[in-house]
Amino acid sequence: MEANKGRITCSLAFAVSVAAIGSLQFGYNTGVINAPEKIIKAFYNETYEQRYGEFIHEGLLTSLWSLSVAIFSVGGMCGSLSVGYLANRFGRRNAMLLVNIAALLGGAFMALSEVARSPEMLIIGRFIIGIFSGFCTGLVPMYIGELAPTRLRGALGTLNQLGIVVGILIAQIFGLDEILGSVTFWPLLLGVTVFLSLIQCALLPLCPESPRYLLIIKNETQQAEAILQKVRGEQDVSGDIKEMKEESEQMSKEKPVSFVELFRSRQYRQPIIIAIVLQLSQQFSGINAVFYYSTRIFENAGVPHPVYATIGAGVVNTVFTVVSLFLVEHAGRRTLHLTGLGGMAICAVIMTIALKLREVAMGWSYVSIVAIFGFVALFEIGPGPIPWFIVAELFSQGPRPAAMAVSGCSNWTANFLVAMLFPYAERGCGPYVFLIFLVLLILFFIFTFFKVPETKGRTFEEISRDFQRTRDAEPREKRNSVELTNVKVSPEPTE
Repeated sequence: MEANKGRITCSLAFAVSVAAIGSLQFGYNTGVINAPEKIIKAFYNETYEQRYGEFIHEGLLTSLWSLSVAIFSVGGMCGSLSVGYLANRFGRRNAMLLVNIAALLGGAFMALSEVARSPEMLIIGRFIIGIFSGFCTGLVPMYIGELAPTRLRGALGTLNQLGIVVGILIAQIFGLDEILGSVTFWPLLLGVTVFLSLIQCALLPLCPESPRYLLIIKNETQQAEAILQKVRGEQDVSGDIKEMKEESEQMSKEKPVSFVELFRSRQYRQPIIIAIVLQLSQQFSGINAVFYYSTRIFENAGVPHPVYATIGAGVVNTVFTVVSLFLVEHAGRRTLHLTGLGGMAICAVIMTIALKLREVAMGWSYVSIVAIFGFVALFEIGPGPIPWFIVAELFSQGPRPAAMAVSGCSNWTANFLVAMLFPYAERGCGPYVFLIFLVLLILFFIFTFFKVPETKGRTFEEISRDFQRTRDAEPREKRNSVELTNVKVSPEPTE
């Protein structure tokens, strides 16, 4: 098809870049809490002492800090579950614009918490910015996936992950004592998210709405065609329009898809299970344990200047996300995901050995740095970017918003569990903590190998038909038994 040649126009590049600011916000607020940990704990102690005349005991302080980190994920769960409603009610672009209200509110709460002498404001702000980030994890890849040509969907979908890792890197750099990570400026460090939100609010009205949303949901064919001509840079977009109309016709035969229907219907059950497991493979790989607690991990490994090692991990994270952007349309989604999971499992073994032997020789500390850098790099090759956009590829327009919401909530739930439980696992398992993630990585590798299809260069309709063929290829005995149970036997006619 002429329309699927995969040319990046200025209009397309601008739209996906502006959308990716939401991903950058998500990444920034994931990483920003790491560097000022000691300063914020001291702030909690000071305010508690002012109120009650005594310092917080260590157990309560640890719990408050874990809550400050993990409440972000709770907000993300709440936000992700509302993605489908907002995306269909207001449109993809307008929904992204609307949810910036949460970013402005959450950023203001965090920035003003020190002036108000209120740890509660900081925790509430983290929750609200988590809601915003939950919206973004569904809306951004959905918008980019629906705007991109088929042949560029993977590469442009990787921009979502690139925004996340650039946001993490910016947070790590800004978190240095010499910039905003000091006792004086840490509220500004948390409030930077307001500035990013204002930029996106100013630029989003200049971006087009998703043409798939306009044609399939709103039935505005002419407007969808005009947007496609602009973002494709060519007049003949008949191939895209035809594909969307075929998808629209297919949707008209389907009932509206709810969360429950995704699991009850044989048509959607297999892809939604794949979507959920891919999201779990991202979080339970152990990557957020590295990012939330990287400074402490490097300290425990005996690394001098652990903050700079953490920033080094952020640089590796960003570089290999760019590498993934170029690889994803050549190697394929499934291949890269398998490569990432397998490589991370090897790095987890090396990390465990290095953390155990660091007291024997100083050199093992540097081996642990290399292993963590390798762990991060391999994450960005596969498990980092692919679960976000492959979910949009596994579903047609009708069930896609609900599927994005369910898979996003799964991701945030796993994120929350890692943030809350990793400190206790680290304390209990010591240098063997990454063996937990090793077992999970092996299980996810096996699942991906046997269950996840390749979606590179294929239309949404082709992928959907593949799942249909898989269902039709069930063992004959199973199909026959199902058919027999559904047969209504008529009584014999009487004389």
